[in-house]
Amino acid sequence: MAILKVIAIPDPLLKQASPELKNVGDQTRRLACDMRETMLSHKGCVGLAAVQVGVLARLIIVDVSLSANPHRSSGVLTMINPVITHSSGKTSSREGCLSVPDFIGSVTRKKKIEVGYTDIDGQKRSLKTEGFEAVCIQHEIDHLDGIVFLDRVTSLKTDVFRRQESV
Repeated sequence: MAILKVIAIPDPLLKQASPELKNVGDQTRRLACDMRETMLSHKGCVGLAAVQVGVLARLIIVDVSLSANPHRSSGVLTMINPVITHSSGKTSSREGCLSVPDFIGSVTRKKKIEVGYTDIDGQKRSLKTEGFEAVCIQHEIDHLDGIVFLDRVTSLKTDVFRRQESV
């Protein structure tokens, strides 16, 4: 396992949509393991998308159990080609991102989601979740579509804040 370099804005790769992964093989498993190790190396990090480590592929890792605050958690989620199939409600919260190291922002997202994906063993899965875990999954899926949370704030002037300490 390796800790990978996380790219940050304004790297143009972060604005590109990632293509679907066609199959789950050793290379995908190795990338997922390295992404998990990278996530664990950053205190407070609860999610990471492949594009954030310079790989254009529809792969995300989410583990909200790593948050300082207790949240409903499905444990470590490795999601390949994730697609939100249903969503409802709205929730607003402050989000941060390893790829936007100096800022946090107020973002409105769906409160509840259902997401279809392929797991690391190549099995099709579906997950219904809500709250912080749902927000994190939406944040990471945005990365796969070339969107960072700054693109989702209503006003850069009133909804973006300098981070107290860098990630």
